[in-house]
Amino acid sequence: MREVNPKFWVGKRVFLTGHTGFKGSWLSLWLQSLGAEVFGFALNPPTTPSLFVEADVAKGMRSTIGDIRDYAAVISAIKNCNPDIIIHMAAQPLVRYSYKSPIETYSINVMGTVHLYEAARQVESVKAIVNVTTDKCYENKEWVWGYREDDSIGGHDPYSNSKGCSELVTNAFRSSFMQNQGIALASARAGNVIGGGDWAADRLVPDILKAFEQSKQLIIRNPHAIRPWQHVLEPLAGYLILAESLYLEGDKFSEGWNFGPQNEGAQSVKWIVEKMAKHLGIETAWDLSTEEQPHEATYLKLDISKSRTRLGWRPRWDLETALSYVINWHQYWLRNRNAQVECLRQIRDYQNKQI
Repeated sequence: MREVNPKFWVGKRVFLTGHTGFKGSWLSLWLQSLGAEVFGFALNPPTTPSLFVEADVAKGMRSTIGDIRDYAAVISAIKNCNPDIIIHMAAQPLVRYSYKSPIETYSINVMGTVHLYEAARQVESVKAIVNVTTDKCYENKEWVWGYREDDSIGGHDPYSNSKGCSELVTNAFRSSFMQNQGIALASARAGNVIGGGDWAADRLVPDILKAFEQSKQLIIRNPHAIRPWQHVLEPLAGYLILAESLYLEGDKFSEGWNFGPQNEGAQSVKWIVEKMAKHLGIETAWDLSTEEQPHEATYLKLDISKSRTRLGWRPRWDLETALSYVINWHQYWLRNRNAQVECLRQIRDYQNKQI
């Protein structure tokens, strides 16, 4: 099994878009702990509270508030950074919101990717780019087996489809420009991530924690929907290993990669609710939403054989362990309001896990 290599990241200049979001905040803290010089570019934190603020993420990095849809701002920020590596996480990340705001979703997820790539081509220091998309970029056929990296790209809703478009943009820029300029470019497709510090709307785990804290009945849309759940540190480790591989070996790894859980990580919404209730020691109380719902896939799973075999990456925490870390983080935050301490502790636990 391959580890995240701390020696590699010491002194590396990393340009990270979306650093104010949930996943971006976790990755920013991890990169800081590894000794990287982190330069963030993103909108203001999307929620209140936010992990970015609660964990004081900006303290250890250079944070620029800007819009990925503004090409002039993007190229200015990248030129000011002169990064070795770019990790692109800025996105409109919510399926249900994408139905309400399709223009915003496509503008951010598609043209934002175009802006980033075109700007990166203007900066000679850039050697590797990881574009973070999603497991939902695949054309969902409700298969009971996992999607592989060479399966059809698609997406029913504007969010999923826009991420599929981002994958196509990545392919076009790789073959048309990046290979000739010596920039290794790959995409990373993760499962449904969970972790402490996520307060986004319409996400299951934050909704569960909020309902349980307020002693309110939890309303869920589809108790039987199955997703590939994983702790946020799992795909982030994959992104770091992939970025290192791109930097050191270039085009050998310039393609798409899945970072999902083990088979048992693909569980139903109902299973997650009941396990979290058990961890919290409370009686579960949920009801089915009576509102008309937009289309969402029922079954979704990733095949991670390629990442395990060629990158040496593999999941470290099973789903029950991941849920326990989410709950522990949240309870620590409620008691101490010092999110950074708990984030760094969990990163150390993850790095030290022997499998």
